Amino acid sequence: MMETKNGRLFFDGCDVTELAKKYGTPLYVYSQTAIERRFDELRRDFLDRWPGSRVAYAAKAFCTTGMCRLVERAGMCVDVVSGGELYTALAAGFPPERIEFNGNNKLPGELELAVDRGVGRIIVDGAHELEAIEALCAARGKRMKVLYRVTPGVKADSHDYIVTGKKDSKFGFPLDEDVIYPAVERAVAAPHVDFLGFHFHIGSQLFDASPYLQAVEAVLELVRQVRDRFGVRVSELNLGGGFGITYTTEERRPYRYYLDPMLERIAACFDALELPRPAVVIEPGRSIVGDAALSLYTVGAIKEIAGVRKYVAVDGGMTDNIRPALYQAVYRGILANKADAAPAETVTVCGKCCESGDILLRDAALPTAESGDILAVLSTGAYGYSMASNYNSNPIPAVVLVKDGRDELMVRRQSYEDLIRNQIIPASLNS
Repeated sequence: MMETKNGRLFFDGCDVTELAKKYGTPLYVYSQTAIERRFDELRRDFLDRWPGSRVAYAAKAFCTTGMCRLVERAGMCVDVVSGGELYTALAAGFPPERIEFNGNNKLPGELELAVDRGVGRIIVDGAHELEAIEALCAARGKRMKVLYRVTPGVKADSHDYIVTGKKDSKFGFPLDEDVIYPAVERAVAAPHVDFLGFHFHIGSQLFDASPYLQAVEAVLELVRQVRDRFGVRVSELNLGGGFGITYTTEERRPYRYYLDPMLERIAACFDALELPRPAVVIEPGRSIVGDAALSLYTVGAIKEIAGVRKYVAVDGGMTDNIRPALYQAVYRGILANKADAAPAETVTVCGKCCESGDILLRDAALPTAESGDILAVLSTGAYGYSMASNYNSNPIPAVVLVKDGRDELMVRRQSYEDLIRNQIIPASLNS
């Protein structure tokens, strides 16, 4: 989606330097073409090859009404993890039966909204949650389809903060016999829920299929046991997401690299058990939007400490991309108005927040930077806007969608008025 013309960076046909002028910076820019290509790949390599399969876009990666509309138009489902994400999807006109509600510690009001609007699935994260769903459905005369999220005890090779499949996790049911089997028995006996099967998600930004296969084997053993113990036929398996993308030099793997081995094992197991093959669901988020977007900044102050480091400051920072500070995430940057210039110096790009850890790019090779240059940081489509904050009372940037040289606003930039819209001076302070 990126190309250079006359020394300037273009993204899905748009001159990003002109986008910076038109919409201001910082600015998130999403390529509609790139997103649609990911959906096409998922359709070709997964949905068309496994009957009853579904892709549930993990909205936590990037959740706006416009993004939900793109997902809906592609015929996919959406995976939400909060009442706010659920509300956003519903506000976009997303069909509730294609919404899957995930996440731990779902609040009573969130579950109430999910049941009242008739979401397609609730991924149950603990025994207390099943009881709450059963009570809500009983009071309303409804039934809810549920899966149990399990922690298969797999340690994936990723940052500890984004590893979720190991036993010591806040998510899901552990596979201890005295925990999982009584829980399954309760779900099967519950009159107001339909227990469909199991869900796991082992982590994020993964490039090795081995942990997925280990998790599948653990869950397939669970499938065998619940059939033998309770006569329960599992009809659905959700394999989560976490498929890695390219940030700097990582080699992105096709979806089939992860999915084919898992699907082969699932097919073999269910055939051996003489059970109908289950519906299989995956939840990609980052891999759909992560490298489908970039962030634009304007270079401001430049500070050189002789023999130590040269700092290039931009007008954003950890408020619009917390991942470098939180996960030590590494990105690649390009001076968009000098896109064909050779690197001339090694600099550290810092933000404007009052934190020494507010670093976007450390020891980055760039052409000589000057105040007013436009810096493009690549692959910021996942968890940039979603995790943006108003720290130091900085407004959250705008979001623009581009395709074939066309640009449209997707999210307006916050104003200073927006920042204080919900603030109230107590009456006692006015006397």
